[in-house]
Amino acid sequence: MYIIFDIGGTNTRVAAGKDLETFGEPIKFKTPLGYSDGIQAMHEAIKELSKGEEIEGIAGGIRGPLNQNKTGIVSEVILHDWVDHNITSDIAAPFGTSAYLENDTAIVGLGEVHYGGGRGYQIVAYHTVSTGVGGARFIDGNLDLARVGFEPGHQILDFDRSFLETNTLPTLENLVSGAALERMKGVKPYEVPQDDVVWVELAMRLAAGLRNTIVYWSPDVIVLGGSMIVGDPRIRLEDIRTYTEGIMKDFMPCPKIVDAELGDDGGLYGAMAMLKQREV
Repeated sequence: MYIIFDIGGTNTRVAAGKDLETFGEPIKFKTPLGYSDGIQAMHEAIKELSKGEEIEGIAGGIRGPLNQNKTGIVSEVILHDWVDHNITSDIAAPFGTSAYLENDTAIVGLGEVHYGGGRGYQIVAYHTVSTGVGGARFIDGNLDLARVGFEPGHQILDFDRSFLETNTLPTLENLVSGAALERMKGVKPYEVPQDDVVWVELAMRLAAGLRNTIVYWSPDVIVLGGSMIVGDPRIRLEDIRTYTEGIMKDFMPCPKIVDAELGDDGGLYGAMAMLKQREV
C-alpha cells in the first residue's frame, strides 16, 4: 500500500492506493496550524486508510519553499509553525517506511505532466494562478533542476508602474492573481461577473508573463491551473491564447496552451507519480 498527501494552507488531503495507478477516496481535514497537531492528524488519517496493512512508501506536497534535502519547509506565511521540522521523518516514523516531500505547486504540475494536460510532451511549463501565482518546468516527466526553486509569479513586469501603485511590487502575481483582482475590484474573484472586461485585461497581463515563460523555458506546452484559470468565473483560455499568440507573432512559435485537468486531485496524482519515479 502507498500513501499520498497534499498539505495546503487551508485543507489537507490524504489518500491510499495499492498499485501507483489509482487511489481511493481521500480523507480531507482542515490543516492544523500547530505542527504537532498536524503530524498527529496525518498519522490518524494514514492509520484509518491503511487499516494495519504494510505501507511501502509515502509522498506528498506542502506549501512553502523546501529545504535543500526536501525534508521540510524553510519559511511559510500560514504554516509558520511547520517551518524547520523534519516533516518527512515525522510523518513516516510510526510506519517503518520512507516519506518524500515536494513543493505543492511542483507536485501538482508533476501530476498534470503524467496524468493530465501535460501528458505526452517532453518539456512542460506548469503555472497556477489562484490567490498567488506559481509554476515549475518539467523535462522528460521530471521536475527540472533548480538551485532554489521556481517563482514565475515574482517576475517583474509592470516596471514603469502603469497598473500598480508605488507601494506594490510590480510582479506578475500582483497583476493577475486572485488577491490582485480582489484589490482591483474590492470583492472576491468569484463575485466578479464573467462578462466584466477585467477578465480580458487579466488575460492580456498574463500573456506578458507567459511570453517570458516561452522565451526562458521554451516549453512544448504550457498547462494552466488554479482557481483563476479553471474556476468559474475565470480568465478565459481563448483570451489567454489570443493575447499570448499576438505578442509572440513574428518572433517565435507559441506553444500549445491548455487547461489543467486534474482539479483538486492534482497534488495526489503528482505524489503518486513521484513514488513511481522513485521505484518505491
